Amino acid sequence: MSSGTDLPHLSATELVAAYGTRQLSPVEVTRAILDHILAENPKVNAFAFLAPADEVLETARQSERRWAQGTPLGPVDGVPAAIKDLLLTRGWPTLRGSLAVHAEQPWAEDAPAVARLREQGAILLGKTTTAEFGAKGATDTQRHGVTRNPWNTARTPGGSSGGSAAAAALGFGPIQIGTDGGGSIRQPASFTGLVGFKPSFGLVPGYPASFRGSLFHVGPLARSVADVALILNGIARPDHRDWLSQPHDGRDWRLGLEGGVTGLRIAFSPDLGYARVNAEVATIIAEATDVFRSLGATVEQASPGFTDPFDVYYGLSAAGAARLVDSFTPEDRDRIGPNLRAMADAGRKIDLGAYLGLQDERAALGRLLEGFHHDWDLLITPTTANSAPGVDETPGRGFFTYPFNLTKQPAISIPAGTTAAGLPVGLQIVGPRLHGDSLVLRAARAFERVHPFTLPKTAKGDRS
Repeated sequence: MSSGTDLPHLSATELVAAYGTRQLSPVEVTRAILDHILAENPKVNAFAFLAPADEVLETARQSERRWAQGTPLGPVDGVPAAIKDLLLTRGWPTLRGSLAVHAEQPWAEDAPAVARLREQGAILLGKTTTAEFGAKGATDTQRHGVTRNPWNTARTPGGSSGGSAAAAALGFGPIQIGTDGGGSIRQPASFTGLVGFKPSFGLVPGYPASFRGSLFHVGPLARSVADVALILNGIARPDHRDWLSQPHDGRDWRLGLEGGVTGLRIAFSPDLGYARVNAEVATIIAEATDVFRSLGATVEQASPGFTDPFDVYYGLSAAGAARLVDSFTPEDRDRIGPNLRAMADAGRKIDLGAYLGLQDERAALGRLLEGFHHDWDLLITPTTANSAPGVDETPGRGFFTYPFNLTKQPAISIPAGTTAAGLPVGLQIVGPRLHGDSLVLRAARAFERVHPFTLPKTAKGDRS
């Protein structure tokens, strides 16, 4: 079907189809990906932990036997996957990018998404790097060093799922599970040319609870919308450990994916009324809206009409960070990095009355967006105001992502083009909180079908 050098760049959808017809085997695919990781990972530092090769290959051999017998365990059997190092993975350390977490622990439990992948035969490769406890929009820590962008290794892949993004973009396994507490899936997807999906809250269970509380979502980064749908088939299932997880209705998320956008009413907000957007990014996103018009949607410029909710988002996050940091011993608190430390310091200044006021403001934003989606099926924005900054720069607040963590809505970033410097730019599609996930995926697929995007096969050095 493909040469060994091409195997790492096949999608999960392509791999499962090839396993079913015996054109490919999980073992040969896994070997090719492991070789590719050994060659390319030193350039980007996407992994916090790589499983021993013999352990990974034994899992692949078990999958190969199941496919030979026609008895795969589930929709992702035999597909290599990596897990963000915020999510528990049985037998492997989950250090969360922090020197305050000790590796010498039993590590006897899988997070829900990890458990579902394991039950369905996915081949777990290792843990991808994260900002410390997911508290930063870049991926660099005292624990695991700097993670770099495959499009230009002098740039950041974003954060906090930066390792997941670098891995997905370079073909280190077509399934990458990340987390998103304010944009940590969508912002890295934008910076690296991926599809990054934050499902509606509770669709994919989150456990253990994040310090960000109900801002926290679990979801996939992938190379195509079809892969996102396939991955959801594996992980969008309730788990008793997350009492807010949505019930499973048995749906196949791939059904209806090709339904198009004809007749949909789509609002386009170039700046959400408050953001300052790079001119090149603004042009790329504005041109992308013409694609939806050409596909039969009605697209009009319209803003939901809220002011920047960053202070609400940051205040709720900071209160949680304070509680997290204060749970450590004094010795371990001294090992916390400066970003999380500063957030916790800010959180300690928020008293109960102020915290409840932030929750009231969050509820008001949610009500506003609920009303907005009575008139509009979808909302389109840039994902980020700029392309990926340098690894030594702070990404800043130029994201369009965190409002929709506050409102629990499904939102996806898909690649819309590249800048003159050759850096990807992401388009964000936001759907209604209730039953909006399928619609978001359908619109993303409609755009992707007529606007394909090519990812790098090897990491590129600084070309600035």
